Amino acid sequence: IKESDVLLAQASDAIIVGFNVTADANARLIARADDVEIRYYDVIYAAVDDVHQALEGLLEPDVVENEIGKAEVTDLFKIPKIGVIAGSRVTEGVARRDAKVRLVREGEVKFTGELNALKRFKDEAKEVMEGNECGISLKDYSKIQVGDIIEFFTEDIIKRKLESSSKK
Repeated sequence: IKESDVLLAQASDAIIVGFNVTADANARLIARADDVEIRYYDVIYAAVDDVHQALEGLLEPDVVENEIGKAEVTDLFKIPKIGVIAGSRVTEGVARRDAKVRLVREGEVKFTGELNALKRFKDEAKEVMEGNECGISLKDYSKIQVGDIIEFFTEDIIKRKLESSSKK
């Protein structure tokens, strides 16, 4: 590994992977000064596995939505200093306080975000089951209308993996 290898890695914000080689004194000096990482390997499988794991770390994770419930807005209440509360009936599944929400009007998504409050008979509720009524207020959104559907969902983040054609 030469000085020019370190300069190229530094310019392209890369690491240097060396297999059965060493870096000369100038290259090591410049690498330390410029924070360029040099990795040495003497077994090819270790180098391949390390590069494979580094590439997987660059992949954006997949986000999978899991719908857990729906509520239909049946009435609206305007409360001073609080805003609009949507009187709703949970029509499917469960409405959960910690879930994300999507407001749908006539098949069109009008808002996606978080709840401000979920209430059952004026008390805060962690969840409201299907068939029950509740009060819902949305964080940073107040243009709710009677007949709107509020969908409750969770998001699972799944780390992506590289597919390997050599492992058959």
